Amino acid sequence: MDIETSGFDEKQNLAERLKFLRFYCEWVKSVPNEVWSKQQAEFIDSLFDNAKNFSLDAKKYLQSIRK
Repeated sequence: MDIETSGFDEKQNLAERLKFLRFYCEWVKSVPNEVWSKQQAEFIDSLFDNAKNFSLDAKKYLQSIRK
């Protein structure tokens, strides 16, 4: 799928990402460290758990995207 023909709006996407980052920064500032650090740890752990289920190793993945 070509981004130019998909209806993807790069400027809108950037604006939405920045809005979320501002929201998240304010949330992090407003809660105790124990709350947000626990959430971050759970998120990072889930990334590692998911990586175990990925069928390609890093070398094979890089080869596949270079083709």
